[in-house]
Amino acid sequence: MTPKRPYIIRAMHEWIEDNDYTAYLLVDASHAELVAPLEYAIDERLVLAISYAATQNLHIDNDAISFEARFGGVSHKLWIPMQAVMAIYPKENSEQITFFDPSEYDGYQPSPKDNDKPTDNKPTLRILD
Repeated sequence: MTPKRPYIIRAMHEWIEDNDYTAYLLVDASHAELVAPLEYAIDERLVLAISYAATQNLHIDNDAISFEARFGGVSHKLWIPMQAVMAIYPKENSEQITFFDPSEYDGYQPSPKDNDKPTDNKPTLRILD
């Protein structure tokens, strides 16, 4: 069975946006597959704004959340594996925080497919079947 986390994140993100709040993610900055500016992490946790106003090319799929954002005036491509997402919440209302079970992905094997994880900020070419 597939994990519920990506579905809940998409639903919460939509609810937060519809209510004119700012969607924030709490991310495990120690996750090995995470691509993000780790210099902004505190205690191995990273808080990221994922509102449409704060991101470009936001994509939330079942394996990861990817987008582009500016940090200190520098554009970065971020790739957050679903396993690294600890919580989603509206910045303006922390009572609505949704925490995720850290063991939800234990033993889960995603179906094989192309990995869209960026490795740097250089343009890439991907051949589609």
